[in-house]
Amino acid sequence: MVVFVCEDSPEGIFTGVYDAWNSRLGHENVRLEVQGEYNYSLFSEYREVAVDRLKAQKVVRSVRRSLSELAYSWIYRTALSEREDRAEAVYRFLVCGFSAGAAGRRITENLQIPAVQTVFQINRAVANEAHLQTEFLRFAEYSDHVLFSEIGPKNRVTALLMPYFTDRLPSEPFIIYDKNHQEAGVWTGKGRWYMMRGAETEPLQAFSGRTDQSEYAALWSAFFHQIGIKERENPACQRMHLPLRYRKYMTEFQSGSNRSNLAKL
Repeated sequence: MVVFVCEDSPEGIFTGVYDAWNSRLGHENVRLEVQGEYNYSLFSEYREVAVDRLKAQKVVRSVRRSLSELAYSWIYRTALSEREDRAEAVYRFLVCGFSAGAAGRRITENLQIPAVQTVFQINRAVANEAHLQTEFLRFAEYSDHVLFSEIGPKNRVTALLMPYFTDRLPSEPFIIYDKNHQEAGVWTGKGRWYMMRGAETEPLQAFSGRTDQSEYAALWSAFFHQIGIKERENPACQRMHLPLRYRKYMTEFQSGSNRSNLAKL
């Protein structure tokens, strides 16, 4: 068994797909893993995969041309997942799709195939988290008129959030900082948005937990607290619609009074 070890990014995983496929070793003799998330096994050969944007783009073009745009969106979201088997899941899905010939254009309809069902489930989980973040994400404005938001998602959803917010805030420079994965999406108010990763995001950590609008934040938090009807409180229902892990990044849960209320839930 030859294991292709990919960088933890969509480009890295797609490069791994290209190299594994192009190795001509046979699909049953190769496996894809993400760097730092695998256990060495006996009698396996490990090959490090260097990110190659040209190879990744070839994979993307082939998927869009021979399968479908929906199939591409599925594997892209899967590559953004935190599942340990995400790289292998993408590869097995593409093997099924390209092996089906003309029927591969309908591969996303064949959920009875385990490889397709796995990618469908991972894709859905990532898409759902991105959707929730569009509702729960909070911006704060700083003195240089830049909007800043800190989030802590399970999956790498920042790249999925950027098109949504650039469409709604076309002239407002903003930064969405993913604290868990040390990456950020940056929009300057013109041109194209871009991503920062790893050490590039270190200067952004100074913004974490700080705001130049503390008075407005306090007003919003007080409003949120006061409009509640005590007799109709339903903590279980609230947790279902607003999971606790999102709340530490939301303005209305930042004041001391609301933190104490949160602790009671």
